Amino acid sequence: MDVTRNRNVHLFGALALAAAMALVVGTALAFEHVGGFIPCALCLEQRTPYYAAIPVTLVGALAAGLGWPLLVVRGALVAGGLLMVYGLYLGVYHAGVEWAWWQGPADCATSATSGIATDAGSLLADLDAVTPPSCDEAAGRFLGLSFAGWNVIASAGLAIAAFLLATRPAR
Repeated sequence: MDVTRNRNVHLFGALALAAAMALVVGTALAFEHVGGFIPCALCLEQRTPYYAAIPVTLVGALAAGLGWPLLVVRGALVAGGLLMVYGLYLGVYHAGVEWAWWQGPADCATSATSGIATDAGSLLADLDAVTPPSCDEAAGRFLGLSFAGWNVIASAGLAIAAFLLATRPAR
């Protein structure tokens, strides 16, 4: 009974983590595609850990649900947590660039823009007409934090949750 309960905690915990990760990256995508915020190169890079961590965490949920060894479940959760630590690093780096604490990458104004062209015939004209934002200028601040700052908080919380779930003692 305790093994089943522990497996369910890992299963539902991993599913909740994956859902929270999807919510965070989905929010960024909504601000881009619905809100019209064009992401800079560093903004786009900050999404990569989420794109990797969501399926990794879902593998952890699958492993827990199928009764695979706890080592596999924990390994997937730790990997998801480490990806969120990398996301935390990227968020801190980007926020530091925005606050002029350090220099950003030289190519920070060369991000790919998505969702601009609605007609394939005007694709090149649309790309020439839109200038991507610079990485050192926050697109907006909400409660004093930029998107990068909020990503720091989200990544830190998700990393902590993943590590706590991964280290949950087997009962």
